[in-house]
Amino acid sequence: MLKTISWRVTASLDTFLIAWVVTGQPMVGGAIAIGEVLTKLVWYYLHERVWAHIDVA
Repeated sequence: MLKTISWRVTASLDTFLIAWVVTGQPMVGGAIAIGEVLTKLVWYYLHERVWAHIDVA
């Protein structure tokens, strides 16, 4: 669990820094990083739902 949390923090920090560098605004970088966390939660859930209906055997 700790490894998962540390990866999520690292990945979000990366998104924040890239967005900050590109926009020049740390608040925009933060907003993008928060949005990234939220949208990836939704996309992961939907991805799992789709794969639950796929028979790969």
